[in-house]
Amino acid sequence: MEATMAQNNDLGPARETYEGFVTLFKWGTIVSVAVTALVVLIIASRAA
Repeated sequence: MEATMAQNNDLGPARETYEGFVTLFKWGTIVSVAVTALVVLIIASRAA
């Protein structure tokens, strides 16, 4: 018998997990950029 990485019935949950991770990564990046910009603006306004 030949071993396979994933059989056809395993691809659905694996794809859902991957898509969830990619979505979380995208939102995490957007939130990180927004928080960084906010911190920079706060620091810049206090330095002026």
